[in-house]
Amino acid sequence: MPHVDIKCFPRDLTDEQKAALASEITETIVRHLKSKARSVSVALTEVPEEAWQDVWDSEIAPQMDVLIKKPGYSM
Repeated sequence: MPHVDIKCFPRDLTDEQKAALASEITETIVRHLKSKARSVSVALTEVPEEAWQDVWDSEIAPQMDVLIKKPGYSM
């Protein structure tokens, strides 16, 4: 713990870019939550644009009250 689960439209990221993203997210989690780096896990799931409604319906809209950064769009 903690676990960060990122969902986004498909990106053409190299393994090096993914590693850099995970490293920066980990550093932020360690700094703000006082976690150990070895305790942090990061997932990156690419979701096709046409399937984003499912993400909204199942993960974003039902958790609006606990999101610490809400999206600037609605569906």
